[in-house]
Amino acid sequence: MLQLIVDWLTYSLFKMDPEVKWAQVLNFFIYDSVKILLLLFTLISIIGVLRSYLPVGKVKQWLAGRKAFANLLASIFGAITPFCSCSSIPLFISFLKAGVPLGVTFSFLITSPLVNEYLVILMIGFFGIKITALYVLSGIGIGVICGLILGRMNLERYLVKDLFNQDEKDCQDIVIKGFKGRLLFGLDEAKSIVKKLWFWILIGVGLGAVIHNFVPQEFIQSVISKTGFLSVPIATIIGVPMYGSCAAIVPIAVALFQKGFPLGTALSFMMAVAALSLPEAIMLRRAMHLRLIAIFFAITTVAIIFTGYLFNFLQKLLLQ
Repeated sequence: MLQLIVDWLTYSLFKMDPEVKWAQVLNFFIYDSVKILLLLFTLISIIGVLRSYLPVGKVKQWLAGRKAFANLLASIFGAITPFCSCSSIPLFISFLKAGVPLGVTFSFLITSPLVNEYLVILMIGFFGIKITALYVLSGIGIGVICGLILGRMNLERYLVKDLFNQDEKDCQDIVIKGFKGRLLFGLDEAKSIVKKLWFWILIGVGLGAVIHNFVPQEFIQSVISKTGFLSVPIATIIGVPMYGSCAAIVPIAVALFQKGFPLGTALSFMMAVAALSLPEAIMLRRAMHLRLIAIFFAITTVAIIFTGYLFNFLQKLLLQ
């Protein structure tokens, strides 16, 4: 429904040619901006209401005491949510606001765009069940391992304090009576966070719209084809600054594979585009300092490269 409204607005009301790149950029920008802002407001409101029922101290103790299991739960939850890297940020911020440990929230943030039902369905159609199943397991594994590593690095000091208000008062349990009061609490929290994030979201989506519509598939193929053994890290590095939907990413990975690129090289490119993007980094800048963003991107990139080489090593077995 939202896409139909945006199409009408862009191509009928504004009378722009749908074949023109800048019209496609505007269409992409309006659609993703509205989608992410609505998602941000709605999810933070819902989690705000839920948070008013939960004893924050006990939640933190429960998650802290389960370590790897909490990361696994976060990764599995990420795998069943149909979000791209930028759309995952509202839930990521909501979890942090609710007192969920940073490493656990990173497990969600990493896995959510890497594995979702849309991507899995597309992959089964193009690659088959065996490769798709291993991809899902590797995506969840990347989320768990990277979340555990990031969680042990004590990186909370690099979060932007005015967004999360991580002080002693914020850690106390919320005492609110009546559902109306809880609903108002959730709405107020959503308003507060959206006011602090909207500008960064628009910048990130704008950049993503330009990249999505102006970076040609042929350019990617020509660069990766000349890299040999280094094709996995090169494909991953090329994929990191890009941004696109699952519907666009999977066919590109299939095209690379059909052109003769190793399976792991094609999948590492797809994983980098899905899990990491320059627009995502811009949006995260309002929530965390550059050093934390750089550490998060670096660790996840290394994990994707390792996974790409693993798929290349197992390619013959997987294609039997």
